[in-house]
Amino acid sequence: MPEDTLNLPLPLHLSMALNVPPDRSDPASADPAPRQLWAALAGHIDGAGMGDRAALARLDPDALRPQAIGALSRVLLKAGLSPEHWQPQAWPRWALIAHGMALAGHDGQRPLGEQLDRARVSESRVHRLLIARGDAFRQLLPGLLRLLASQGVAPNWHELGELVLLEARTDQPARARAESLRLDIARHYHAHQARRMTGR
Repeated sequence: MPEDTLNLPLPLHLSMALNVPPDRSDPASADPAPRQLWAALAGHIDGAGMGDRAALARLDPDALRPQAIGALSRVLLKAGLSPEHWQPQAWPRWALIAHGMALAGHDGQRPLGEQLDRARVSESRVHRLLIARGDAFRQLLPGLLRLLASQGVAPNWHELGELVLLEARTDQPARARAESLRLDIARHYHAHQARRMTGR
């Protein structure tokens, strides 16, 4: 994929929160604050009709079909986003986020790394996810989300959603924020794992 397709403009609220220079021409700049955004999107997916929720759970983020685009557009708009103004390259990442929320839900109360250990995700699987970029990252994530769902552990999309949006960007501020997210995930995963194994 050419580099310029990875450097997509972010909504102003995400640009500010992630310390990434914003594109002030972006019509999505009036979106809610990040924590409100992830909770709002998860809430609208959870409350969607049976047909829309099933479409989101089944969709392939890299091969969106009309029914999936319709379901995705409805929950994105209800969450305060403006997908009608997005570049085509933005859709697969937001589709992956909505797909993951439909599969596994959202829990913003615990760090993502801790949640991965609570679900007994193996150390090697966590490391593969954290070193993966681009297509490899997007291919690994749905399987991990299904594992979390099978263990009854909802992931923290405050962290995971940002990582999905930033992980393949090539501009330095976004790369730095994505790396900070990866380090936080690894730190909380290993800390919780160590406490669990020592009974502390």
